[in-house]
Amino acid sequence: MKYINNIFTIENCSINKVVEKFETPIFCYSQKKIKENISNFKKNFKSFSPIICFSTKSNSNLEILKEIKRNGLGADVVSKGELMIALKAGISSKKIVFSGVGKTRSELIYAIEKNILLINCESKSEILEIERIAKLKKKKVDIGIRLNPNTDAKTLKQISTGKKENKFGINEKTFIEVSRYIKESKFLNLKCLSVHIGSQILDHKPYQKMINVLDKLIKKMDFSFEYIDLGGGMGIDYKKDNKKFDFKKYNQIIKKFLVNHKSKIIFEPGRSIIGNTAILVSKILYIKENSKKDFIILDAAMNDFMRPALYGAKHKIIPLKKINKITNKTYDFVGPICETTDKFLSTTKFQKLNEKDYIIICDVGAYGTSLSSNYNIRPKPAEILIKGSRINVIKKRQKLKDLI
Repeated sequence: MKYINNIFTIENCSINKVVEKFETPIFCYSQKKIKENISNFKKNFKSFSPIICFSTKSNSNLEILKEIKRNGLGADVVSKGELMIALKAGISSKKIVFSGVGKTRSELIYAIEKNILLINCESKSEILEIERIAKLKKKKVDIGIRLNPNTDAKTLKQISTGKKENKFGINEKTFIEVSRYIKESKFLNLKCLSVHIGSQILDHKPYQKMINVLDKLIKKMDFSFEYIDLGGGMGIDYKKDNKKFDFKKYNQIIKKFLVNHKSKIIFEPGRSIIGNTAILVSKILYIKENSKKDFIILDAAMNDFMRPALYGAKHKIIPLKKINKITNKTYDFVGPICETTDKFLSTTKFQKLNEKDYIIICDVGAYGTSLSSNYNIRPKPAEILIKGSRINVIKKRQKLKDLI
């Protein structure tokens, strides 16, 4: 993704051509970048060849999941719908892990029937429910238990999942109690110790603390887990300040851990695979001038891309076409929805913009379309996958007549 002759280009496709052919807002993905990210992730951990289960919640587009499958990844799912779409994409059931704190009986029955790799349980009640279903079906079900390690991931509080005040996982005392119960059960196999401390983590140190907790617990239990599921959460460089996650140090931490624990590692990456593979292209509808700043009113809104409104997340915005006129005015990039939170970014020293120009919101591949909604009865945007110079529509724009 770069500028060629001052026009933003993905692979061999000018985004000018995209806006000529399609309406905005529109999500555009790079197939090459997806493949590159998967390849780099595998290389970073090739010394112990983990099972990589893509976090389906980060992006559940069927065609994207087919790309994920073609590149050898499994899936981490958190609902029956995600499990169904992962299977439809061709992902093997033996590469699927089912996570989440509130799985319904219907979801558990479906997962058990599909013989997935693991159901990662997050409470004693869930374990008992699985046992009841397994008994009815006369099956022995492979499960994991998710530990809450009380580790601060130093990330946004809305996406922190590993502290004791978070709803995820169970504490060490309960973990040991339920593991003893599972060992005596005729219908449950305890296969995995699972943990996930949060998302958009850029420092390896919280992972070191998390691994230390796992190491002590396993030694205390004197139990050999077939799998250790370390979750995901590795962050990407949204701010473009070259602050990147140090995969090399994380790899060293895990290798040291595996010297004493001969388990297969499972990862559940989402953002680090798909986050920087996509952009959202939007048209400037109006520019509302103000003495202190100009409001750049876009045709994209918080229903199309929710992260800034939901988390206060900051995504870099760039012009589709570069010019050499820079303004010192403050620009507030906002959407048309009647909410003050319908705002993407406030910035200064941007190039001079005009109504009907196009802008690009960067790094929207993760939690972009998957968090989008029909708020204000607004149709969801189209999604395209660019392969070289070819444009493939991987989701059509919704039509109002289908919504109403």
